Amino acid sequence: MSKIVSTAVGPIPAKRRGRAAPGPSALKRRRKADPSRPWARRLRQGRPGLVEFVLEQVNARYGEPTWQRVYDPTSELVLTILSQNSADTNAEKAFEALRVAYPGDPSSGGTPARRGDPGPPETARSNRPGWGGTGLLQAAAPDWTAVEMAPLDELVDVIRPGGLAPQKGPRIQASLRRLREANGDHSLEFLGEMEPLAAREWLTGIDGVGVKTASVVLMMSFGMPLMPVDRHVERVSKRIGLMPPTVTAQEAHDRYLALLEPGQCYAMHVGLITHGRQTCQARQPKCDACPIAPRCRFVDRRAP
Repeated sequence: MSKIVSTAVGPIPAKRRGRAAPGPSALKRRRKADPSRPWARRLRQGRPGLVEFVLEQVNARYGEPTWQRVYDPTSELVLTILSQNSADTNAEKAFEALRVAYPGDPSSGGTPARRGDPGPPETARSNRPGWGGTGLLQAAAPDWTAVEMAPLDELVDVIRPGGLAPQKGPRIQASLRRLREANGDHSLEFLGEMEPLAAREWLTGIDGVGVKTASVVLMMSFGMPLMPVDRHVERVSKRIGLMPPTVTAQEAHDRYLALLEPGQCYAMHVGLITHGRQTCQARQPKCDACPIAPRCRFVDRRAP
């Protein structure tokens, strides 16, 4: 039995004497610090103007991109899943195979005739900045109900040209099922009314949809100020020094949100991914022709 110590407010067990419940400030100190803001502050102080310099150079080299929706959000989601760990050209082949196997209603919309070739309807394509393929045909989206309800082995065989079909087939069906169960259809338009981080959290709640995939869909479909970090963006960012060398691609998404102004996200994503494809390639970067070289830590470890 605990020894009792008398106090003005009544008996308190001796073993609890002197211990106060932690206050809000103590609980706040125990939380793990968010490294995103300190990194952004450190970069601005140690390398002032770097973000603006990089944006200026990539815009001058590749053109300043203007956001415009190219694909409907559900097509964007499925196409992005198909592109996971695969070449964009192969993802396009798999998406077009979905259209052939599960043809959609032309009156329901699909890929609009916006960015793309001015060719005849059967060959005209729509493409978006930063994409590494030739774009999708301007045609109706697949019948998403048929895709969701298809036997899995059949769907896997249809999307096999995209690579990793046994992993992507279940992800696509899980995504479509989640949409239908949440809203009664396969539309993602409701996400456009949500705050960016809330919409990202909703999408990443789907099995197989990570932060990068969600950020791509929300940025490209709704112009949300997020920063998708793929292998090209990650490589270029670490070489320049926009991101520390030890940060993961997953962590880089939020570090960029602390570093960039909302209006800079789209141009930075498109600029870095294009720079990674055309100039700052993985094996043979063209440093002599790089406009960012004067401030790149890959070229000079002491670059300002």
